[in-house]
Amino acid sequence: MTTIKTYNAISATGLNYLKQHHYDINTGESPKGILVRSQNLHHERIPESVRAIVRAGAGFNNIPIDDLSKRGVVVFNTPGGNANAVKELTIASLILAARPVIGAIGFANETRGGDVSLRTEVNKGGYRGTELAGKTLGVIGLGNVGSKVANTALALDMDVIGYDPGLNANTAWRIDRHIVHAKNVAEVLRQADYITVHIPLTEDNKFFIDAESIALMKPNAALLNLSRGGIVDDLAAKEALDNDNLRVYITDFADEALFDHPKVIITPHIGGSTIEAEDTSALMAARELDTYLTTGNIINSVNYPDIDEPFTTKYRIGIIHENVPNMISQISKFFGDNNINIEQLSNRAVGAYAYTLVAINEFNEVQQAYVKTALDEIPHVILTRRYVNVNI
Repeated sequence: MTTIKTYNAISATGLNYLKQHHYDINTGESPKGILVRSQNLHHERIPESVRAIVRAGAGFNNIPIDDLSKRGVVVFNTPGGNANAVKELTIASLILAARPVIGAIGFANETRGGDVSLRTEVNKGGYRGTELAGKTLGVIGLGNVGSKVANTALALDMDVIGYDPGLNANTAWRIDRHIVHAKNVAEVLRQADYITVHIPLTEDNKFFIDAESIALMKPNAALLNLSRGGIVDDLAAKEALDNDNLRVYITDFADEALFDHPKVIITPHIGGSTIEAEDTSALMAARELDTYLTTGNIINSVNYPDIDEPFTTKYRIGIIHENVPNMISQISKFFGDNNINIEQLSNRAVGAYAYTLVAINEFNEVQQAYVKTALDEIPHVILTRRYVNVNI
């Protein structure tokens, strides 16, 4: 039995899938895979036996990607698994930014004695808000979440302007034609009454929204961050709020610098915390992990290229290697020199790394015993794995 280690509370939907596919959960000292949600793995010891780590969610800044990539450990996420949940909380946050609902609830609950109905009617004027209809929403990042937010905002009769530096054909198909595509971030910041950010946290975009960005916004603008802590410079946001250069800041990521600020609303990282999102993300994660460990197919990796080919031969060899010249010819030559016929060879590269998947039918025991050691000795090869098609 193959062991999978888990961190955090993983939905039973994902765990049951793994158990049904003959995996043990949290038994033994040599797991082949790790399934994680928000646990910080940067200071955890990742056993040498681990071949894959899956984040049941979209963000992956809690995983030491660079170190694992050098080891040949494939890291996956589950893009879109919690997109609807985050979208719904973003829409709720837009409403909270427009209407002083939290303060109004507190006022209503604190009203005691006398004619409560009359007193609340007389004093409710202090909780007058504005409508979203007719206002401009700026969406930075038009991926799984951002595109849903943008389309829903149109249904609220908002004008929507969006920007995504990685806009591609798939993204474009998801976005309503009435959404204005900005040429740059500054265009969004200057025009929007409400700004919501939906991009991943990387080294390049830490504090993507900083003091300089906030200075471009309207002084009565509302800023929302339900993406990742660190995307917005919270100290810069606080200073803008204090100087009336920003009206309200809503974030799903707690920061002591923002506590008890009257213009800040903080939620405790609950964007993806719905029963449905946790089930969907856990099932996606379990399937990605099982698919890689049993077929070699890589789907939704964040550090290696995806390859998803039908497993129609008896065997496969998966080779993770550096993205350097002459690797395909060396790999092909090895199989030819050892009289192993290649039925199909797939290769993809992304950044510094590449993945080659070789399909084989005739593969005797001597060749199988030799192939991993020999391939691993080729310069720039990081890891080699053999897969057996149990359905043939």
